[in-house]
Amino acid sequence: MICEVCHKNEANVHITQIINGDKRELNVCENCAQNIQGVNIASDIDFISPFSFQNILSGIMDYIGGSSQSTKCEELVCKNCGTTYSEFKDKGLFGCSECYKYFNSMLLPIINRVQGNVEHNGKIPKKAGRKIINKNNILKLKAELQKAVLEEEYEKAAELRDKIKSLQEKDGGEK
Repeated sequence: MICEVCHKNEANVHITQIINGDKRELNVCENCAQNIQGVNIASDIDFISPFSFQNILSGIMDYIGGSSQSTKCEELVCKNCGTTYSEFKDKGLFGCSECYKYFNSMLLPIINRVQGNVEHNGKIPKKAGRKIINKNNILKLKAELQKAVLEEEYEKAAELRDKIKSLQEKDGGEK
């Protein structure tokens, strides 16, 4: 495309101006773009965004974690690879798969806050879907059962136990 101002050079700058609701678009070369009032083109500048994924992740973690927990967090170290929590915050990367276990207590609240849940709630394969749904229901019912027993609601606990047994029988006897 040729520059719309000088009609000589290749147009490599696209300018859109909106003045009093009137939209005007120009395709111009760098030389003409520098001469247009209100357009500033900085050439040969290496632009590095300060908003990398690691910086954003670190900021979210600082905001959610609060300053009271930050000193405790900085001391956490993965016993497998030696990665510290502060290194993870700086880089945004774990050193190994075991880091997820060591930093779990710090990650779950952050993931829950950012994504709204710590469990996957997406599509389930059709073939294995019924088993997965039953398994998840059984896990939820077992958690409710433990809560009912702790709160000494034994009638409710007996009902939950029976529901769990019936789901396990439907699922092929898995416990």
